[in-house]
Amino acid sequence: MDHQAEVREFLRTRRDRLTPEQAGIIGGGRRRLPGLRRDEVAMLAGMSVDYYAKMERGNLAGVSAEVLDALARALRLDEAETEHLLDLARAAGPTPARRRSRPAQPTVRPSLQRFLDAITGAPAWISNQRSDVLATNQLGHALLAPMLDDPDCGNNIARFTFLSPAARNFFPDWENVADATAAALRTAAGRNPRDKGLSDLIGELVTRSDAFNRRWSAHGVSLHRSGSKHIRHPEVGDLEFVYERVELPDDPGLAMVAYTSAAGSSTEERIRLLGSLFAQQP
Repeated sequence: MDHQAEVREFLRTRRDRLTPEQAGIIGGGRRRLPGLRRDEVAMLAGMSVDYYAKMERGNLAGVSAEVLDALARALRLDEAETEHLLDLARAAGPTPARRRSRPAQPTVRPSLQRFLDAITGAPAWISNQRSDVLATNQLGHALLAPMLDDPDCGNNIARFTFLSPAARNFFPDWENVADATAAALRTAAGRNPRDKGLSDLIGELVTRSDAFNRRWSAHGVSLHRSGSKHIRHPEVGDLEFVYERVELPDDPGLAMVAYTSAAGSSTEERIRLLGSLFAQQP
């Protein structure tokens, strides 16, 4: 990816979405567009217009942590967007000291697989920042079977979401899933700008999916740590989950995801049935 273009478009889209009223700016004359002007962002962040203009042109090299924090406050960035801004600044050169992550491992350690296998009451799996599913427990494999059995998806959740016709039925709230998936990839790209596999995946999705291309152009980012998920499984029907995503410190770039359901719910019954059906298969 073009790093300067990434910085430029991210800052521009954040500035364009913030109205003067939201920023506490009164007056300011007639406007052709609803967003803030560069001079207004500079004023709110306590810096010169020229310095902010240099940043919005894509040059974050050497920008201090204090300046980045001030800019994040001025643009009303949330936690995920602030982290993304810091990642972009770190990739530009000398920036606030932060621990650099090691490259993600392509495989899962045997002890992690044993841990997954010990989880018998909930679907669970391990994925990387490219959204590749690297390992599952039995229920995780059963739940994700429509994707894992699709030879065109390559065990990749993002590819399944945007390129498989089955995805819109599998995810009844597909629009929200698509938003979150694109935002998660944007966040990962900010953290790992030199990850060729990630860049190749993004390039493929931009080329093959208009839905992804629109979302990618919006520069949304997300930490994607927890939430709810609605799945319509072809074997057992509608399932309602709460998910947790936990990063694995000893395996940088990898995270464990687990889906749980309320005790006594129809989802609990159906996921138990799904596990039984899956266990009976060869």
